Amino acid sequence: MNEIFKRCVALLQYFAKVFHTTYEALNVWIFCIIEPIVFLFMLIVIVRQFFKIRTLKKGIGNAK
Repeated sequence: MNEIFKRCVALLQYFAKVFHTTYEALNVWIFCIIEPIVFLFMLIVIVRQFFKIRTLKKGIGNAK
């Protein structure tokens, strides 16, 4: 587990240098801004798919 953490920190440090920012700023962007947006987007897609599947199942049930 420690090795995975160290590699992730090294990767964040590398990308911080690439984007000319700090490790902390990159961490905030990823985990406080980007990740919640992606999570909410995925949640919306999942809920929409759930209702589409339920509607299709009802349509199949009525066709029998």
